[in-house]
Amino acid sequence: MKIVPPNFGFVEEKVYRSGEPSEMHFPFLETLRLKTVISLSSDTNKGFESWIQANGIRLVKAGERIPESGNVPLTEELCIELLQKLIDPNNYPILVCDGMGRHRTGTVIGCLRKIQRWNLASILTEYRRYAGNRGRLDNEQFIELFDIDLVKLPMNAPSKFTPV
Repeated sequence: MKIVPPNFGFVEEKVYRSGEPSEMHFPFLETLRLKTVISLSSDTNKGFESWIQANGIRLVKAGERIPESGNVPLTEELCIELLQKLIDPNNYPILVCDGMGRHRTGTVIGCLRKIQRWNLASILTEYRRYAGNRGRLDNEQFIELFDIDLVKLPMNAPSKFTPV
């Protein structure tokens, strides 16, 4: 039986989000044929790291660079760096995850939605759907104020990420 990780979601073709997977989720993850995992957890599960390494998947450990103090989970600089990895098809299929797939992942995906020119109400609705009753106003403000012009689109960026 294949069990999806907590808060798993399809973001775009070959772009996924979730809470941090554990051993019971590995059979499902194998079906995704991941090439890259962006971990926003401050301490990535060692079993998950071993599985990533054993399957030849590139691991981007960004969680170690996120300040523990305060409610804002990301710096603008780190968010830009992660978004550039997310919109580069050379990294696909790609999974973005953190502890429960709520706040940090939701913030990055919310900023990605801005690049896609989603309206703010739709972006925040998606953020809140994954965050449940644990949504954070600071994350929503970060998404709202994030300047997408700071993100440099690669020449080979999929059309879903390029301005009309």
